[in-house]
Amino acid sequence: MDNLVSCTRCGSDACYVEEVNMNINTYFCYGCGFQSNSLMKEGEEFYENQVELLPELYKELLHDDGEKIWMPSAVNLPEKGMVFANGPGMGSWGWSAVKAVEVSEEDKEKYPIPGKKDQFYKFRMDMGTRKDFVERDYIEALSYIGVLPE
Repeated sequence: MDNLVSCTRCGSDACYVEEVNMNINTYFCYGCGFQSNSLMKEGEEFYENQVELLPELYKELLHDDGEKIWMPSAVNLPEKGMVFANGPGMGSWGWSAVKAVEVSEEDKEKYPIPGKKDQFYKFRMDMGTRKDFVERDYIEALSYIGVLPE
């Protein structure tokens, strides 16, 4: 079952639900940029493991809708770019988007692929292209890196 539903975090009708199995659904809202799944609940081992790894801003932005906990997404597409939550705290944050650029032949040795001898990344994230977006402009951030048409 894949379908669009209303997001229980922001109310957008652009929340994509995917059934992983009979017990687990994943949720990704293109309206607010937050994601969740059926295991994102206080006391669930999966949730506790996720929270341990999150940056402080992401921990501050966690949202409990009463059924599951939502967290901001982090999109990292090697040939397109990244979109991530950024800011000093809950009261002042938004989305940052960074474009990927091709690594030149002369610079490739600066970008080795860990654990793979003599293999190098073909693209890198160019922090000089960073553009910031307000919280509700998640779709615009995705468009900026070329995931969606502008």
